Amino acid sequence: MSCILNIETSTDVCSVAISDNGQVVFNKEDHSGPNHAVKLGVYVDEALSFIDAHGIPLEAVAVSCGPGSYTGLRIGVSMAKGICYGRDVKLISIPTLELMAVPVLLGEHPAEEDALIVPMLDARRMEVYAKVMDRALKEVRPIQADIVDAETYKEYLDRGTVYFFGNGAEKCMEVINHPNARLVKGIEPLAKNMAPLAEKRFVEGKFEDVAYFVPFYLKDFVAKMPKKLL
Repeated sequence: MSCILNIETSTDVCSVAISDNGQVVFNKEDHSGPNHAVKLGVYVDEALSFIDAHGIPLEAVAVSCGPGSYTGLRIGVSMAKGICYGRDVKLISIPTLELMAVPVLLGEHPAEEDALIVPMLDARRMEVYAKVMDRALKEVRPIQADIVDAETYKEYLDRGTVYFFGNGAEKCMEVINHPNARLVKGIEPLAKNMAPLAEKRFVEGKFEDVAYFVPFYLKDFVAKMPKKLL
């Protein structure tokens, strides 16, 4: 049995879930964000109170590790590390794009055996963070920051059906414009969907070094000068 606290803050959504032996037993989500600095601590306190009240020993904390919002990832990872230190438990990292694939694979898509999946996170304008995978989550093309045009995924689309999803996908579909392109709407990274991935990593003993782990930002953060008000 493994009780894991799952934390997801890579986008505007803030979510926390508890999974016990791979089954979600507690879940909190805020979709009005970004409110991570306000909501995450409250949700984590509620989750830990739930664990303690039910006498369930916490064994690990899983956190979405990016890519995604620079600030959101920092808040989530910092919280996860603090809990790991305070409760002396293991740290598990879950790639955000891999996490986004879970509800797609558990749903009705993709139907085709040879279909590929491409989770996309919005990186502003026509740029997205994207990864090409097969139905077993095996990497076909690594994560990249793509400036999307009609040729970006053509080599994969020419082979067969490709499913695109995530908050970066809808804005790209008119540009991609290929008969083999499919859009799955309503997919976002959520803590409750981390359960099967976190459980698998726990069983396999894939843990992070709490002291040295950092999120995968993909692109360097660039600080901007504030605009002059006068």
